[in-house]
Amino acid sequence: MNPNLAEKGHAELAFWESRLKQQNPLRNDHFEYFYTTHFGLNREFYRGMKILDIGCGPRGSLEWATDADLRIGLDPLADAYRKLGIDRHTMQYVASSAEEIPFPDESFDIVSSFNSLDHVDDLDAVITEISRVLRASGHFLLISDIHHHPTTLEPTAFSWDVVAKFQPSLQVVKERHFEYTVKSEDGFGDIYGSLRRGIPYDHTDPTERYGILSARFRKPGSSGE
Repeated sequence: MNPNLAEKGHAELAFWESRLKQQNPLRNDHFEYFYTTHFGLNREFYRGMKILDIGCGPRGSLEWATDADLRIGLDPLADAYRKLGIDRHTMQYVASSAEEIPFPDESFDIVSSFNSLDHVDDLDAVITEISRVLRASGHFLLISDIHHHPTTLEPTAFSWDVVAKFQPSLQVVKERHFEYTVKSEDGFGDIYGSLRRGIPYDHTDPTERYGILSARFRKPGSSGE
């Protein structure tokens, strides 16, 4: 294994082991809000859908989507996450990188990446794979922080114009920019707490700082949707 990839995996697992000591079991009650209300959707939208969550982590990000036809979390560390309690979840976990998603073309109605796209090593390859496994007229939901400096865990850093990389294979339905605020009272103290605060990013402020990109994409198709 590439030494850098091994180091990245150890660091990621250590992060979740530390988080589990603070919060056991790991909370996942916030995910429904972000898959629905945040993107202007509701639970009914997901009925009968096949969903793939890229870089899902061990929280059980799709546990709420009980009316979906298929719920798969994709993560290179999925097998290692079993010691963190993922076997109690009803969604499926698949151990794989996002650069080579192990599913046929047009396998999913919805693909998501929440706070995970900056963890990948080859963003262009991941974008190609997302478009490949997404069916015509399917949706890609993206939440990611912006302007951070590359780290072992998050080697890919990008700016607001990253949205252009997804086009024309995916079309932007709605794009929003938010401020990354201080730790919130919800206990997450991260990107999710900031999004709940919902403070629009002030692009007139030249201060170097984090921001949060939220974007909903649709793959062009002929289904009439």
